[in-house]
Amino acid sequence: MRILLVDDEKKITTVLKAYLQQEGFHVSTAINGLVALTMFKENPFDLVILDLMLPGMSGTEICGEIRKISSVPIIMLTAKVEEEDRIQGLSIGADDYITKPFSPREVIARVRAVMRRTNNETAPLADVISYDNGLIIDNIQHEIRLNDREILLTPTEFKILGALAKHPGRVLSRGQLVEIVQGHDFDGDDRVIDAHIKKIRQKIETTPSDPQIVLTVYGIGYKFNPSAGE
Repeated sequence: MRILLVDDEKKITTVLKAYLQQEGFHVSTAINGLVALTMFKENPFDLVILDLMLPGMSGTEICGEIRKISSVPIIMLTAKVEEEDRIQGLSIGADDYITKPFSPREVIARVRAVMRRTNNETAPLADVISYDNGLIIDNIQHEIRLNDREILLTPTEFKILGALAKHPGRVLSRGQLVEIVQGHDFDGDDRVIDAHIKKIRQKIETTPSDPQIVLTVYGIGYKFNPSAGE
């Protein structure tokens, strides 16, 4: 598996690269955003480890640029510990975050966990699910299409929408969705799901502020409306 590691602290990139390579990963490094984006566009990567605070172009901006062209899993490295900072990182398309200082073993564990969540999803009810409103969920190609237009979702967003769509009309709590996309060992705030739902709505709803497909059930969670737009 090919990993792009982006951090301007040479000590961090040297240590992490050594540990990741010991685990059998192929690691390329970049010290700033422009170099990272060039490398990403010219080479196939399976995962990106991205520092939030970078000179010139921030990790937030890099993440946004990557998300325009790819749904590759992204793990953010951040020295910020406030809840809002963590939620921001997830809301812009990151799949996980690691707070500095961290141990290389923790990074290895997070990398493997993200890849398990990305590659070993629960079997869907159908390979391709179509709805009368023009929404198609293709579990074979791992694609979402709306009115014949491809919608680029992150792996986490795809799993949240897929989980809701597999149980149309059923309310799934934030805790249930966190367990599906983050795993049993997630110890953060389950309201990170709200940030992901917001991004999904921006991509698939005609009017994100008045959603018709992914509905909020206040005080409980969210549900999928298969009849939206009929």
